[in-house]
Amino acid sequence: MDLRKTLEQAVAQLTSAAIGSPRMNAEVLLMFALGVDRAYLYAHAQRQLTPEEALRYEELIAERARGVPAQYITGHQEFWGMDFVVTPDVLIPRPETEHLLENALPLARALAHPRIVDVGTGSGCIAVVIAKVLPQAEVHATDISPAALEIARANSARHQLDRRIQFHQTDLLHGLPDQSFDFVLSNPPYVGESEEDQVQLEVRKFEPRHAVFAGPTGLEIIERLIPQAERALRPRGWLMMEISGSIASRVQKLLSSWTEVRLAEDLQGIPRIAIARKA
Repeated sequence: MDLRKTLEQAVAQLTSAAIGSPRMNAEVLLMFALGVDRAYLYAHAQRQLTPEEALRYEELIAERARGVPAQYITGHQEFWGMDFVVTPDVLIPRPETEHLLENALPLARALAHPRIVDVGTGSGCIAVVIAKVLPQAEVHATDISPAALEIARANSARHQLDRRIQFHQTDLLHGLPDQSFDFVLSNPPYVGESEEDQVQLEVRKFEPRHAVFAGPTGLEIIERLIPQAERALRPRGWLMMEISGSIASRVQKLLSSWTEVRLAEDLQGIPRIAIARKA
């Protein structure tokens, strides 16, 4: 069967399985199976797949049809224009998290040698981008999961930034020195267990639960992070956290003793980043 007909069948299978963006998923997985780019698919629509290629593609489509995220199938996800390795041990980097960097980087560039810590680094995407974009920064990254830290270290090495980032296996900021950072950045778990039915099924089934759900209310991790960040930050240092609109007002209340507290919205106008400055 040629590429065009193979794609058509895959799109139909993913559509039947109620997978979002079925054509994009079908194309991404075919590019992965063949090791080609999208231009190749269109330029060689009549090319016949070998039996081995066809079987491999069928297996990939079957995995996607049962809900496995394409990023876990291919092992890759783009973030900030950079390619990151991802596995089911880490949360898949998302465009919403780029808003955290968009707010932090301009402030960090104003400092000669900013010290920055990424709390709950997961794939390492935040720390790696900072290390690449801010060569003058001292970058630290923490995670409680040794498996996640292994992926983060691999991503830092892939981008030749492993000597720029200090990794710490710890719970949030536990054990890191007081008043030593200019920025504490984090994409913490912030979904409440009561909101579970509002989370995409494939996120609930396949992404690490401890990286998504914080506890009954969604505030449990943030409630612990805020006082730890206050201790870890230098005077006038910045705390920035990714949040959801459902907890935005409650996060603001938790930051009542901080200064310059504000919420940055995403492209849909949803409060996405909580920003506060230590007095």
